[in-house]
Amino acid sequence: MIDKPLPNLATWVDYFTHVDVPILRRTARDLIALREKEDTVSGRVIAHTVLQDPLMTLKVLALIEQRRRASQNHDITTIERAIMMIGVTPFFRHFETLPTIEDQLAKHPHALLGVMKVIVRARRAAKWAREWALLRHDTDVDEITVAALLHDCAEILCWVFAPDLSLELRMLLKTHPGLRSAMAQEEVFGVTAHDLQLGLARAWHLPELFTVLIDGKQRNNPRVRNVICATSLARHSANGWDDPALPDDYNAISELLRLSPDTVKDRIGVPVPDAPTEIPSTTAQPQ
Repeated sequence: MIDKPLPNLATWVDYFTHVDVPILRRTARDLIALREKEDTVSGRVIAHTVLQDPLMTLKVLALIEQRRRASQNHDITTIERAIMMIGVTPFFRHFETLPTIEDQLAKHPHALLGVMKVIVRARRAAKWAREWALLRHDTDVDEITVAALLHDCAEILCWVFAPDLSLELRMLLKTHPGLRSAMAQEEVFGVTAHDLQLGLARAWHLPELFTVLIDGKQRNNPRVRNVICATSLARHSANGWDDPALPDDYNAISELLRLSPDTVKDRIGVPVPDAPTEIPSTTAQPQ
C-alpha cells in the first residue's frame, strides 16, 4: 500500500507496472465457472465476463500486447479478438490464479466502497458509450465500449493501492465543492489521474487508439466525443441527477447524437421531477 505521494509521474507509472493488478472477486468466480466448460465456451462469452471488470479488461489487453509478434502490424483493440488471439485454453491457464480487490482492501472497507462506486461508474459509461456508438453507426462499437470502460482505470488503481490517499482526495473535494478534480489530485497525489492514465497506457503499450480516445484532445473526432460524453455523464450523474454539470452534458450529447436535449434525457432515463401538487383553495366561494 502507498501511504504517501510518490515523487513524480514516472515513479507512479513504474509502481503500477510492477504490481499484480487485482480483479473483482465476482470476476474471478465467473472465470472459474467458465473454465469448467472451456471445451465449449466461446470467446464472446468470456469477453462478456471480462468486460464487467475494468481491471480484468486492462489485464487482458496488457497480456495481448506482451505476446504480440514482431510481424503483427495491427493492434488488437477488442477483448473478444484478444481472447481469440491468445486462445481459450492458454487464456484460462494464464489467468488461473488472480488476486482480488476485496482481499486487497479487506482492511480498508471505506476504500472498498469507494472503488466499487468508480467501477459501477465505469460500467455505466461503457454502457452509454456503446449505445451512442450504435446510434452513430460507429465503425467499431466494441472499441468505444472498451475505451469508456478503461477511462478511469488510474483512479481505480489509486483506490486499490493508495486507499488512504484516495479517501483524503474524496474528503478534499467534498469540503471544497468548487475545487477542480485535477487540482485536488495534484495536491494529494502529486499527479493528475489523467496524466497517470496516459502514462500507464503507454507503459503497458496499449493500442494507440485507446490513448487517443482516453486523452480527449481530439474533441472534433466524434469517437473521442462519444467517450468524453459517456464518462462525463457517468461521473456527474453519480453525484445525483441534480448535479449542476449535467445540463452541459445533455447539450454535448445532444450535439453528438443530433437529438434534442429532451430526447437525450428520455433515452438516458433521467428521472422526471414530480409535478407540484396543487393545494385546494380554502377561500369561501360566494353562494
